[in-house]
Amino acid sequence: MREIVLGTAGHVDHGKTSLVRALTGIETDRLKEEKKRGITIELGFAFMDLPCGHRLGIIDVPGHEKFVKNMVAGAAGIDLVAFVIAADEGIMPQTREHFEICSLLGVKQGLIIITKTDMVEQEWLEMVQEEVRDYFADSFLAEAPMAAVSSTTGQGIVEVKELLDSMVRSSEFNQAHGPFRLPVDRIFSMKGFGAVVTGTSISGRLQVGDEICIYPDQKKARVRGIQVHGKEEQEVEAGRRTAINIQGLDTEMIDRGDMLATAGSLDPSYMLDCNFLYLSANKKNLKNRARVRVHLGTAEIMGRVVILEAEEAIAGEQYNVQVLLEEPVTAWPGDHYVVRSYSPVRTIGGGVILNAKPGKKRRRFKDINQSIFELYHQGTPEDHALFLLKESGFMGLTFAQLEVRLGIFGKRLKKILNQPISARKLLVVDSESQRMVSEEIYLGVMEFATSLITDFHKENPMKEGMAKEELRSRLYQGLEPKLFHLLINGLVKNNTVVQDKALIRLASHQISLQADAESVKKEMEQFYLNSGLQPPTKKELATKFTEFPAKMIKEVADLLHNENILVKVSEDLSFHPQALNQLRDKLLDHLNSTGEVNAQDFKTLSGVSRKFTIPLMEYFDRTKVTIRVGEKRILRK
Repeated sequence: MREIVLGTAGHVDHGKTSLVRALTGIETDRLKEEKKRGITIELGFAFMDLPCGHRLGIIDVPGHEKFVKNMVAGAAGIDLVAFVIAADEGIMPQTREHFEICSLLGVKQGLIIITKTDMVEQEWLEMVQEEVRDYFADSFLAEAPMAAVSSTTGQGIVEVKELLDSMVRSSEFNQAHGPFRLPVDRIFSMKGFGAVVTGTSISGRLQVGDEICIYPDQKKARVRGIQVHGKEEQEVEAGRRTAINIQGLDTEMIDRGDMLATAGSLDPSYMLDCNFLYLSANKKNLKNRARVRVHLGTAEIMGRVVILEAEEAIAGEQYNVQVLLEEPVTAWPGDHYVVRSYSPVRTIGGGVILNAKPGKKRRRFKDINQSIFELYHQGTPEDHALFLLKESGFMGLTFAQLEVRLGIFGKRLKKILNQPISARKLLVVDSESQRMVSEEIYLGVMEFATSLITDFHKENPMKEGMAKEELRSRLYQGLEPKLFHLLINGLVKNNTVVQDKALIRLASHQISLQADAESVKKEMEQFYLNSGLQPPTKKELATKFTEFPAKMIKEVADLLHNENILVKVSEDLSFHPQALNQLRDKLLDHLNSTGEVNAQDFKTLSGVSRKFTIPLMEYFDRTKVTIRVGEKRILRK
């Protein structure tokens, strides 16, 4: 059964800790300084079992303005808030700030508790209750139940317990699916056990023995033990105050604000696309790129708010923003965040994370931003998946990466992707890693590849085609071989290109020669024909045609080889096929009559020097006319 977490909120010295003690019998102020000063500094924890069968975990937060950072950390994982207001003081500064924080963190349910009723007259209590109702009007606490209590006398405590039981009994608290996540709010070491972290689990399940990861540094460890409210457990689920004993990491390697999560379930980022509410209580406008304190889970990170469609934020208005952070964070879309000013420190706004790892920095005042944020707000999960794949470009995303980026996992995501895969809106490039690219990106790469081949033909009209590896290297650095293979197959299938071994050419390509090149081709063919078994080397060929560009001579020679008008016998020597065929006939006659041929016999047959005979003998070996046996050749059968 999912545990419900209740968090306290309210001004300093309004009786939050006393209320928790009266409800549970547990003293949540554990630090020496807290007891000395009589105020809560760090988060305190308690629990109570309700008649309905639910166990209620309780987080007692500090109310002093100096410790609001700790309050935000505690409020990050609560389901219900007990808003505590002292009858003798009413609405105070931290009442307002705590309420703003709860609203920004998406808390939807709660109750209002007026404390210290033994210190005021009934008429004064009624006036405070009216003031509180007016303050919370038009908020998630507008219809919240209200109780008046005295933690000193015990008045109203039973009523609060009954209210909590009724609220939990009648409410449906969503199960938080997906991998396990726990924002770390405390780290300590236990002798004989090692590092222990505590926090409120916000999603998934975790078992003893599971591998976990500390984000954002991605340090891996293993769960040695789990405690929930001081009791050993083998498993913990979302919504529980939990202590986890970690094997493999020291306390110095973990910080408050880190996220303990299932390995591979998060991806650190320095940027967040968010909606942002600039609170109506702010006295000044917020300048673009103002340096602020960003609270996410239990972490506080310095960053800047880039306002995409305005010069500055006006109090009470909502904005599309990109938050640029000075340290990496890990989140899923839908996580809430709070923004506090750099100095003086005060809560000024916050909202919901829409994209936890944008592909790039957003440029301000661009029309595309409006459509992107509309998609975030109104698009389906399929729309979001296709957008993320588009932004990831030709590198695409694996199924596991897409899970993290969407915050949707396993069968739920597979079901979402079935239709776009069937419709080829996205293509699975690698079935093993399930790497996918969007159709739009794939078609863009295909178009780019076609333009590169077209340009190659224009620059090299006498070449039969472009080497595949040259095409791949000129496309995009880091282009995966499997995507390139898919691309080439696609171009061949739609009859855009023809693949000939290692060469790629447009299906429409025909070798075209200018008048000079045509003349050189005819002259070069005749030159080789006349040279017989004593053709020129590459260097000698270049000196023969000095009046023409060296590039043209090379391209014409390559063309003659491609058209089989010349045969390459060695790297430096090519022959006309007529000369080779005549020599082959002589060689066969000799072998048929004598059975073998040595170097001297071959020299006599060919009538040329060793410069030519050695390459020619090796050529006939390669073409399987002869086979070498010692210093002689015999006819290959």
